Amino acid sequence: MIGKKGPDPFFVGMRIVSVNVGLPREIEWGDKRVLTSIFKAPVASRVAVRKHNLDGDRQSDLTVHGGPDKAVYGYPSEHYAYWRGELPDADLGWGAFGENLTTQGLDDAELSIGDIVRAGSSLLMVTQPRIPCYKLAARFGRADMVKRFAAARRPGFYFSVVEEGELGVGDAIEVVDRATDRMSLRDLFDVFFATTPDFDVMRRALALRGLAEVWRTELAAILAKAERAGA
Repeated sequence: MIGKKGPDPFFVGMRIVSVNVGLPREIEWGDKRVLTSIFKAPVASRVAVRKHNLDGDRQSDLTVHGGPDKAVYGYPSEHYAYWRGELPDADLGWGAFGENLTTQGLDDAELSIGDIVRAGSSLLMVTQPRIPCYKLAARFGRADMVKRFAAARRPGFYFSVVEEGELGVGDAIEVVDRATDRMSLRDLFDVFFATTPDFDVMRRALALRGLAEVWRTELAAILAKAERAGA
């Protein structure tokens, strides 16, 4: 049963700062035209949370975005101060990083894979950090944006939907069930970008509840290959 386990010192004053949605659009990037849904705009009305997305939102390429493990993307409002320093000329309104929920009080250095939060009347489970792709570069018009995002170590968090509901700006967010086996979004993000693979951390990651299936498959394949090689 999911229930509150007492006050958590890491997550205080949590709320939704902005709800952002968007539909696919075609843009030019380099010599190509690409379809992307990274452009999100804030909405004032309450929004229904579905198993695969928010109402009014849709992903463009379901092979790498969306689906049950990446139904909702959240990004801390606190990270925007860092990016305003890094990108002083960029348009950094809420939703700039393609997030559905701009949050206050959720920290991707503390929030763990498998943690469950209540946002509005919906229940969401943390599944993976955001790994940047070229569409982030296209959104900002900067070829170096993927490298910058990786170096910043501020990935945000993807959620699966445990219980559908609705949410809106100003709604409280509450961590209602902390995973027993823990790994922060930032630590898992570092696994992806590590120059030398840490097999022990990968094994720990495979034991986490709620880990996105694409991560589980990839990590299992890496570990199987390493074991065959005697690593």
